[in-house]
Amino acid sequence: MSYSVESIEGYAIKRRDKPVEKKSRYEFTKVGIVGCGILGQEISRMVSAHGIEVIFIEISEEKIQAALNSLATELDAMIGRWGMTESEKRAILSRIKGTMNYEDLEGADIVIESVKSRSRESSVDLRKRIFREVEKYIDPDAIIATNSTTLVITEMSSELEYPERCVSLHFLSPADKIPVVEIARGLNTSDDTFEKVCQFARLFDKKVVQVIESPGIISTRLIAPLINEACEILLEGVGNLQDIDATMKMGFGFPLGPFELADKIGLDTIVRWLDNLYNEFGDLKYKASPLLKKMVRANHLGRETLKGFYLYDEEGKKVEQLEKD
Repeated sequence: MSYSVESIEGYAIKRRDKPVEKKSRYEFTKVGIVGCGILGQEISRMVSAHGIEVIFIEISEEKIQAALNSLATELDAMIGRWGMTESEKRAILSRIKGTMNYEDLEGADIVIESVKSRSRESSVDLRKRIFREVEKYIDPDAIIATNSTTLVITEMSSELEYPERCVSLHFLSPADKIPVVEIARGLNTSDDTFEKVCQFARLFDKKVVQVIESPGIISTRLIAPLINEACEILLEGVGNLQDIDATMKMGFGFPLGPFELADKIGLDTIVRWLDNLYNEFGDLKYKASPLLKKMVRANHLGRETLKGFYLYDEEGKKVEQLEKD
């Protein structure tokens, strides 16, 4: 008597007609970040906490070490709040590496540009140079994203060989806590890139807000004029600084008042946002307040310099109101 031999695969719930690829199209194993300031650090920490390797680019060894020290300090604070263990801290830091060399981005699935510059002109040129440098070392299907809101991705990616892989991916600060992210496709952004970057954002439990490419998109176009108007109210003497902040916090549920928020974002950043929006739209509501410009000239930038609308200690805690000249 003879018996035929049947493959067990025929009884599988789902047959596989071809071998499974080692890395699926929507798998993220390595993320690059260009610029590791406060927001870059928040993104790095969030990505690494989900088990993904992070490589960040900075312009000097001093800045690399400063970023790593700041990351460690913030993780220590999380341990102090019973939100993390020492072993979790070590694991997160072990997946984050800093470098000055763009070639170390090789193999990254997505690279997020998060640099800070002083003016629109220098910012556009700087980001174009960064994009070109990034493109030299990553695969053609890897994503290049910017966290900028007042500069459009179409302009920044216009000189690339593969502009279809570029997208605007805006994390609000703190990136690891704010549960929403704005994503805008440029003129050349492909459907595949857009779908892939949306899935990337959802890895971190973010609500994806799909926006039309426009300077400022939603968040910056709303918050920058609000801060600007708060400065005008202060200059007119309608209310004092603390009362204006209290009104927005207690009356409208803002976690930070407009002046506290301006200090957190950085007054130089607020002025740059307003300048970009004014240049784009020509609307006087985007004309930066003289008070903001005066404080930026004095290098009173907020938490970064420990002096803004308020004074701060070395740990970034508010200690008192700054006397207005």
